[in-house]
Amino acid sequence: MNALRALKRLLDEAFRVPGTNVRFGWDPIVGLVPWAGDLVTALVSCAILVQAHQMRIPRVVQLRMLLNIMVDVLVGVVPFVGDVADVFWKSNTKNFDILERHAAEVRPATAGDWLFVVGIVAAVLTMALVPLVVLYWMAHALMGRVS
Repeated sequence: MNALRALKRLLDEAFRVPGTNVRFGWDPIVGLVPWAGDLVTALVSCAILVQAHQMRIPRVVQLRMLLNIMVDVLVGVVPFVGDVADVFWKSNTKNFDILERHAAEVRPATAGDWLFVVGIVAAVLTMALVPLVVLYWMAHALMGRVS
């Protein structure tokens, strides 16, 4: 756990913005390299997830941790905005906190874990369905004008 704690600090808390309490790590810095930087930090972030799997943390909790990483990657691919967001999202800190909370004893997933997972799945489904609904609406409108 000490190695993972050090990894979390390195990725999310290694530096402090002078005169503030804002801390950031190598994650947003490496993320400045388009695509490759976000991929590298995501792969490194998976070390905490692998530890959770080895400790037999409930799967829904592992899914929540994976989704934290995915949000970090998806937001991180947006140039500059994603790198600024990396300073505040801190998926490694979130995942390490989740790991510590469930590490002492294998506990069942909390309602918050389920709510987070269901919310992300609902958001993904909505993003997938909205273009289909718009396409259907446009096709229906065009067919009405053709007839």
